[in-house]
Amino acid sequence: MRHLGYTRVSTSAQDAKLQLDALVASGVQKRDVFADVTSGSRAAVERPGMQKLLEYVGEGDTVVVWRVDRLGRSLIDVLNTVNLLRERGILVRSLSDGIDPETSTGRLMLNMLATLAEYERELIVERVNAGLVAARQNGTRFGRPRSDPKVIAAKLSIVADARAKGVTAEDAARLVGWSRATLYRHQKTH
Repeated sequence: MRHLGYTRVSTSAQDAKLQLDALVASGVQKRDVFADVTSGSRAAVERPGMQKLLEYVGEGDTVVVWRVDRLGRSLIDVLNTVNLLRERGILVRSLSDGIDPETSTGRLMLNMLATLAEYERELIVERVNAGLVAARQNGTRFGRPRSDPKVIAAKLSIVADARAKGVTAEDAARLVGWSRATLYRHQKTH
């Protein structure tokens, strides 16, 4: 029976050291820790580190995580991952949460924590969306800035002159800071 660890951080700017230290302190060998740096929006089974863990782990092994939300960011994803492991005879332990899904209390805690994590994410999304609405109402524009038609016309004139002198479309586009595709798009619309 092996103890295998799993860590996940959402961005490369974040550090999994806290998770790794906790797993090693609990008895997991560093070489037996599988890691992902990916957004929680990806299902656990789609993450490369989790896929490697699932290939490696066997019946009777224990997967140890620092917190249950490292397994997934939605209730369904966490539960699907835990159920997948349990169906294969693999135990799951969460160190910070004190969760052992082999007990009824552990299963209750797992469901409650996953629900709270999902609720927290929904609140974040609501706050972000409210901020976007407020910004739009205050005149903030999102996306690529609109190009000035006069600037586009001037650049098209430069390109036309270069093309008349035998310059390739790609080189002529580079003269004005465009790609060839951008040149063709502007030629088509003007």
